Amino acid sequence: MVGATGRVTGRVGAGLVGEVMVHVPQRQGTEAFLAYPAVPGETLEPGSQVVVVEYQPPRTVYVAPL
Repeated sequence: MVGATGRVTGRVGAGLVGEVMVHVPQRQGTEAFLAYPAVPGETLEPGSQVVVVEYQPPRTVYVAPL
């Protein structure tokens, strides 16, 4: 999961729980995950491309812009 790329569908930022759609090759598709910024204070707008820096099961990821 770490290193997977995706796209922001709900704003990710300080004090916000955003959403990203991440391509998951093992399941041959794209899935939604709750997302937090990997760098505190950073804001990622919908449509931004991101990379997963950390994964916490079951459906939470920390992301950084590509």
